[in-house]
Amino acid sequence: MDLSWIINHLGEERDRYFDAVIPPIVQSAIFAHPDIATMRARLADEFNAHVYTRGQNPTVEIVAKKLAALEGAERALMFGSGAAAIAAGVLANLRAGDEVICVEKPYFWTGQLVRKLLVQFGMRGVFIDAREAADVEAAITPATRMIVLESPNSLTFEQQDLAAIARIAQARGIVTLVDNSYATPLGQSPIALGIDLVAHSATKYLGGHSDVVAGALCGSERMMRKVFDGPYMTLGAILSPFDAWLLLRGLRTLPVRLERIAATTATVLAHLANHPKVRRIHAPILPYSEQPALSASQLRHASGLFSIELDVPDIAAIDRFCNALERFLMAASWGGYESLVFPVAGVRDWGSLNSPASVPVNLVRFSIGLEDAAVLIADLERGFAAI
Repeated sequence: MDLSWIINHLGEERDRYFDAVIPPIVQSAIFAHPDIATMRARLADEFNAHVYTRGQNPTVEIVAKKLAALEGAERALMFGSGAAAIAAGVLANLRAGDEVICVEKPYFWTGQLVRKLLVQFGMRGVFIDAREAADVEAAITPATRMIVLESPNSLTFEQQDLAAIARIAQARGIVTLVDNSYATPLGQSPIALGIDLVAHSATKYLGGHSDVVAGALCGSERMMRKVFDGPYMTLGAILSPFDAWLLLRGLRTLPVRLERIAATTATVLAHLANHPKVRRIHAPILPYSEQPALSASQLRHASGLFSIELDVPDIAAIDRFCNALERFLMAASWGGYESLVFPVAGVRDWGSLNSPASVPVNLVRFSIGLEDAAVLIADLERGFAAI
């Protein structure tokens, strides 16, 4: 299947809804059965039947089919957030006494899941610098059941060699999961590299409009059924039909948005590359990547997310820089139509630039949206002038 077919047609059986070009929102909590035999059959296999929208819903299924195809997966499940998708993938594969290896500096709520929640149920998490596959292999113990990756991560953009780690895990029967939110299915294909589960915060590029919170988990039929029968149905962190419809609308323009964002990002980064007030650029794309071989072989295109370390004397200078920006909105998240700025200094009162932190206090993350590059560069210069 080609990309255009997946985005525009896959899963859309228009003859079932009056040949409407846009699928309807099936805003129904329950589904009726024509007879008892049908009811029994559907209840025996809710994974493939419409019984209750906590399980399957026609509108949600359309989006799930598209994301599974985009990732090269057999099935996908949709969730109310990316955090819920990752948690479901992890909880479905761990039991008390098990150990999970997690990449250091993951998405905040992935870290909280591994660091705090799993511990309550007798599981153990180990955080490692996973840039070298050999370090991942060295961290494996007899209790290791899962490896959670995020390539690249979304602050300092370290990558992991997904194919090498997948080979190590497969040889030991260890399940692998990667958060693919930065790259999207258009920029990286973890399943083709041997990864078992691929998670997305669909709030980001997949939705693209900052108006829906959603998550996705993609994998084999067997693995998705395991997740469905466990945390998906039990915890109920589902995606509503209306939110699925919003996500479907966002997917229609994903290739166009990413192409525009990548071009603008390249222009903005070129302006920042030798800027006297920029100490360092963090980006997983060439020529800025500190892992150029992996960027060239594993990532197919750039995204609009990067960070810089400001060359400033104190936190007050960071505050002035960020407060002076007019076009970059100061907010969490990324991947929408609008450009955003997220300063680490804004997370809490650090006291000084030298305060101990997992990332530099002078680090400022940017998410490039659909604005013109010249407008964003002028706004950055407005910020630099205020330092």
